[in-house]
Parts: sequence; C-alpha cells; structure tokens
Amino acid sequence: MSQSEHFVLIRGLWREARHWGEFTAHLQQQFPAALISTPDIPGNGLRNHEISPDTIAAMTYALRQQINLNQPVRLIALSMGGMIAIDWMMRYPKEIEAAVLINTSARPLSPFYHRLRWTAYPHVLPLIFQSIAKREADILRLTSNRHQHDTKLLESWQQWQQQNPVSPASARNQLLAAMKFSVTAKPQQPLLVVTSRADRLVDYRCSRKLAQTWNADYVENESAGHDLPLDEPEWLVQNIKQWLDTTINELSSQ
Repeated sequence: MSQSEHFVLIRGLWREARHWGEFTAHLQQQFPAALISTPDIPGNGLRNHEISPDTIAAMTYALRQQINLNQPVRLIALSMGGMIAIDWMMRYPKEIEAAVLINTSARPLSPFYHRLRWTAYPHVLPLIFQSIAKREADILRLTSNRHQHDTKLLESWQQWQQQNPVSPASARNQLLAAMKFSVTAKPQQPLLVVTSRADRLVDYRCSRKLAQTWNADYVENESAGHDLPLDEPEWLVQNIKQWLDTTINELSSQ
C-alpha cells in the first residue's frame, strides 16, 4: 500500500481522541506509513470550551476544518461518529476513499427502540446531568463488556473529563443531533459495517440493516460491547486490514 494512507478516526457521544485507547497503536502497527488523525467534535476533548452543534452536518463541517484533505481519507467511525462519516461521504464524496462504520444507526432504516435499546433509556438520559465520576462509570458499564470493572481505566476516563469536561449543553446537543440524523441515499464509497452482537446500548440489527440496505461488507463480533475498539482492538484492526487489502486491491485492478 502507498505511503499516502490517511485514516481519520471519529468517536461518538461525549467521547474524545483519548478514548480510542490501544486501538490507535494497533492500527499504526498494521499501517506503519499511515497518517492517523483523531479530531475532536466541538464540545469534546481539546474543543470542550466550544458548544457542540445540534446537527450531524455541522459536526462534519467542524471535523473537516481539522483535517488535511490533500488526498482522500479513510474514515473509521464509531456510533454517532458513524453518522458523521455517512454525512461526510454523502456530501463530500471525493474526500473519502473508504469508510468503516462501527455500531452505528440511522433513521429511517431502524426503529428508535433499536437505535437506543429500550433498556438503556433510563440510564442514558440522566447521564447529561450526572457528576463526572458517576457519568463516566455509567458510560463504561453501558459500553464495555470486557472492561466494566477496570478501575484504572475508569480513573483515566474520569481524569480526562475533569481536564476537558463536556458541558450539559454540549451533551444535550450531541444527543439531539444523533436522534435527528437520517439517511436519504446510499454512499458510493467502499463501506465496511462492523457490529457487536452483544452491544447493550445499540441493537446490532441497526448495523445489519444498514449493511443489507446498502449492500455493504459486514462483519460481526460475538462478545464485545458497544465500544468495540476498546473491547476488541486487535480483532477490529485485523478485520479492517483484511477488508482494505481486498477492497483497495479490487479498486486498483479495475
């Protein structure tokens, strides 16, 4: 593969670049020459002093301003990040070479009670108003099946939120943007949809429906939680590498 690979990683609700954890290092290991960008959505991480937009389109615009777009990029996007990736592919198709969508969902392809499991509603909505310590503990419990009781990881997450807190206004706007997002057409770029069958936050059938509707490549993990890059970073990178090797080779031979 060429030296000009550029991966852009996009996280979901209330998360920032550091939440990619070991996944970024595993990705770099598999693609040693690649540039890996991990921009923050306004309101999160290094941009926490800003108020998050309440639309996915405005988030896309903000992320594009942070990225070197001299060449087409490869998106790897999780949850709400997947919605941003879809929007980016649709509205700026020449900027995206390929995309990997992880545990994402969109109207009208999936019902609201799949996009956020009904059992998660009582836990998710109060998160906006909770203390940093409790919110991060609840998010870890909801999104990870492997690290639920990892106190060291939880302490890191709590510390990051103390350093770069997400305001209640930004938290609300991000949730609103994700709830409102809908798709009207199919992206034309190569697409890999990845899901966790054991996701307790978003029903895996949202990803399956997306892949079926768009005739996209699809892979399932049996045991990981919603935060698949956290629970299974090596498995995820291997699947992305395998898919890209096949996909890019097919494109270059056409």
